[in-house]
Amino acid sequence: MTDDELAAYLATEAGRLLLEIQQSGQFAGQELGDEGDRVANSYLCAALRTARPDDALLSEEEKDCLSRCSVSRVWIVDPLDGTREYREGRDDWAVHVALAIDGVPTAGAVALPGMGTTLSSASPPPLSAPNEPLKMLVSRTRPAAEAIAVAEKLGAELLPMGSAGAKAMAVVRGEADIYLHTGGQYEWDNCAPIAVAQAAGLHCSRIDGTPVRYNNPDPYLPDLLICRTELVPAIMAALAA
Repeated sequence: MTDDELAAYLATEAGRLLLEIQQSGQFAGQELGDEGDRVANSYLCAALRTARPDDALLSEEEKDCLSRCSVSRVWIVDPLDGTREYREGRDDWAVHVALAIDGVPTAGAVALPGMGTTLSSASPPPLSAPNEPLKMLVSRTRPAAEAIAVAEKLGAELLPMGSAGAKAMAVVRGEADIYLHTGGQYEWDNCAPIAVAQAAGLHCSRIDGTPVRYNNPDPYLPDLLICRTELVPAIMAALAA
């Protein structure tokens, strides 16, 4: 199984487990989120250590080991991205599984179990025509001031959505054109989404245009831009203004 295939298989299976827990009726509220995180993380970590025993691992739900920084290949996973949405029974939550090689997101998959689909770096959908007017994704609960300002300058409609993975995949799927985030994230929030988005031909970077690098000692990532390539000059000009 290739790295792309493994990422897609594991993200899909973890998503299936999360749906089973969600639909079982045994858990609700905080307990539902905690159980989902626990089960999905346990499954993904065990499966990756079996399938790729020589690779390192960074998971949101696992104690970090900085020895990973000396390893070329590191799997970066978020077992449940969008816990709030998962607890609320919405469909804009995700499972992220990605492989970074020497800091570069190389293979990845984002499962959207509530939507019944998994998007993979191996076979991303073809890009559709841009929306008219442009659509820009923002957080449901904490829309960033910078994103709102850029949307105003570009005449873009704001599209509130849950998890980072769901927002990034909305750009890949053509439901939106821009995902600009400045509220702070971690490597597991966007490594898999960027792997898929780059494979689809989208622009992915920090908001200053520099590449996003992974497997850093501190996995915090302050900002992110995923968008159609032709929009980059206008977005950068709006940010500068």
